[in-house]
Amino acid sequence: MTVVKGWHCAYEIHYHIVFPVKYRRALVRPEVEQELVRIASEINERYDIEIEQMGADKNHSHLLCTAHPKVSIGDIVRVYKSITARELFRTFPELKKELWGGEFWSDGYYAATVGQRNNWETVYKYVKNQGVDAAKSLRCFTQLSLPGM
Repeated sequence: MTVVKGWHCAYEIHYHIVFPVKYRRALVRPEVEQELVRIASEINERYDIEIEQMGADKNHSHLLCTAHPKVSIGDIVRVYKSITARELFRTFPELKKELWGGEFWSDGYYAATVGQRNNWETVYKYVKNQGVDAAKSLRCFTQLSLPGM
């Protein structure tokens, strides 16, 4: 990771964001994880958000990303939650029944900035190694061909 240069700025910003599933339901199964990877690659291509690492456990998803300073954390959260939820419900309509027809993601989220010089690598490994048994599951999204990683 290096300093990114824009038209009028240079930046090195990394965000660690955690998205809990509504009611903390354990709905992030392997097939849902694969769909999240597909959706994330589309988000990567369409928006000014570069997803550096993704990981998930059964009831939440982690995102390590960078974006131009003009893109707020709130914008990243809004884009990720709205697009992933819409696409997950389209692909897996049974998820709506498990959530009583409501939203996929909880209203809340966790967000933190990550400094590259001190704890970026630690957070990168933490996000990458989400899940109970990473060796036997799809918990590491990077291994599933997310572009740019």
